[in-house]
Amino acid sequence: MPLTLPNLPYALNALEPHIDAKTMEIHSQKHHKAYVDNANKAIDGTPFANWTAEELITKLAELPEDKRGPVRNNAGGHVNHSMFWTVMAPHNAGGGGEPTGELGDLIKTAFGGFVEFKTAFAAAGVGRFGSGWAWLCWNKDAKKLEICSTANQDNPLMGKAIAGCAGVPLLGCDVWEHAYYLNYQNRRADYLAAWWNVVNWGQVAKNLAAAKG
Repeated sequence: MPLTLPNLPYALNALEPHIDAKTMEIHSQKHHKAYVDNANKAIDGTPFANWTAEELITKLAELPEDKRGPVRNNAGGHVNHSMFWTVMAPHNAGGGGEPTGELGDLIKTAFGGFVEFKTAFAAAGVGRFGSGWAWLCWNKDAKKLEICSTANQDNPLMGKAIAGCAGVPLLGCDVWEHAYYLNYQNRRADYLAAWWNVVNWGQVAKNLAAAKG
């Protein structure tokens, strides 16, 4: 079954003023759609055309060499953005605030506190040269939270040898310029600071529960 573009779980203008409607429209309906279309084009007619997007990016080594690049970039972009939309929400639907419960406790244990976590996460995003993502991941082996960043549309699920970091992503922030340029121009740090107002910690907690099994 071909990969499909998910519907946004909120209106295009729901995250304003932190993320504007025009950026959301271009980002979701143009950029994300292009990743889906190009990924489907790469796998059409192949034995792995029915693989899920997650299977495609975690089994890159099993793909023919000429398919790995297109699948890495485009299926990766699809997986990344599909999570990105869900880990954001308008304020009246749970966006912003601070994580509580187990997630909040694990953040405190791993980073010293929520403020320290935000500082480290923002540093990963601002410090990513060019385009990429900042991530909060669950390290299954160490049983702890970790922060990392990846280039382009790489995802921690691809593994450290490919993506430069590994783990189960719980929260990802897109730091490609197309995610923020209309409102913030080259001020990536300002975008990241505003982004905390729309983070859906309830969904991140669900992602943690799923990652822990």
